[in-house]
Amino acid sequence: MITNGLLNKQQLRQFVKEHNFQSTEDIQATLKELFKDVLQATLEAELDTELGYDRYDAKTKTTKNSRNGFTKKTVASEYGDVEIQVPRDRLGAFQPVVVKKNQTNVTGIEEQIIALYAKGVSTRDIQDHLEQLYGIEVSPTLISNVTNKIVPVIKEWQNRPLQNVYAVVFLDAIHFKVKQDGHIVNKAAYMVIGIDLDGNKDVLGIWIGENESSKFWLSVLTELKNRGVQDILITCVDNLTGFSQAIAACYPQTEIQKCIIHQIRNSVRYVSYKDLKKVTADLKPIYKAATEAGALLELERFEEVWGEKYPLMVRSWHQNWDELATFFKYPPELRKLIYTTNMIESYHRQLRKVTKGKSIFPTDESLLKMLYLATVDVLRKWTGRVQNWGQILLQLTVHFPERVQVR
Repeated sequence: MITNGLLNKQQLRQFVKEHNFQSTEDIQATLKELFKDVLQATLEAELDTELGYDRYDAKTKTTKNSRNGFTKKTVASEYGDVEIQVPRDRLGAFQPVVVKKNQTNVTGIEEQIIALYAKGVSTRDIQDHLEQLYGIEVSPTLISNVTNKIVPVIKEWQNRPLQNVYAVVFLDAIHFKVKQDGHIVNKAAYMVIGIDLDGNKDVLGIWIGENESSKFWLSVLTELKNRGVQDILITCVDNLTGFSQAIAACYPQTEIQKCIIHQIRNSVRYVSYKDLKKVTADLKPIYKAATEAGALLELERFEEVWGEKYPLMVRSWHQNWDELATFFKYPPELRKLIYTTNMIESYHRQLRKVTKGKSIFPTDESLLKMLYLATVDVLRKWTGRVQNWGQILLQLTVHFPERVQVR
């Protein structure tokens, strides 16, 4: 009876008994030696099969030894570096199959490096992991060279054509520290999530720039338009100054919904700690109202109570009202989707899990590589449509009859 390996159960038990393993390290060391012996025997068998031990030379009419001793070769394997004696082929006709000439690695080391990098593992930790687990020594330069292989993939992804129309687009930035010209500076990673008319979510792109600004957002929106996005029904954004103007410059018909949660956070900056709990409770009836008229009535009541003590907070709500109140015109299913930027903030939390081990990134490119690989993992989980999308799409066809064409 043969097991999944090369030994039957009885032979395997005898093998274990003979070696008296006391730890996994003992097993690893034994497998390493076994791998080395099998690999070397395979190379010698290849040479014997291919050339034979001796070869007849027609020119001199003599039989020559086709081997010319051995040469040492260190090969990286799943069991660590192993040193083998490779038979020399003096006549030069031998092309090894198992370990090719000049090959020094027989593992999927590149895939392992990229997988670890995608999980946010630092370069130093990747080195330690590969050395401890496999006995393989890799340099920071090698790790960088391996991860650089995904740069063309990122460029292709970043420039892929997009759909003509997106129902909802979320725009937000997440901030990181990056080395630049010998200094550590704050950089913004500009993120865009789009929901298409089929209810599917997608990350439309990632851009690395200076601290978040409406000017950079304008360049992002312009790029989206150049990649095929001709219309966006609703955009969900935070309260960044100039954001609305940047959106209007590229998509003048797009409705803008400013995030209610961001508005609350920004406005309570003016509130003393002892009043914070009461103020946030009194704000709730405003954005929980059934209609915009009801919300305005609640805002008036709020102003009567807190307007004199916190005039700047009340002024902020009045100044932003037109774009805070956008969601009131829609039914509950669509309201729930757009009145906050929770969707993109949830995506940001997934990125933070990966990047939290990197306090400072050496370059913009290194940051982009890690964000892209983390995004690929996130996208694998986005397999279904947005909840209640059938109902939402029906509502969109009513509100945007000329811009939403149901197939």
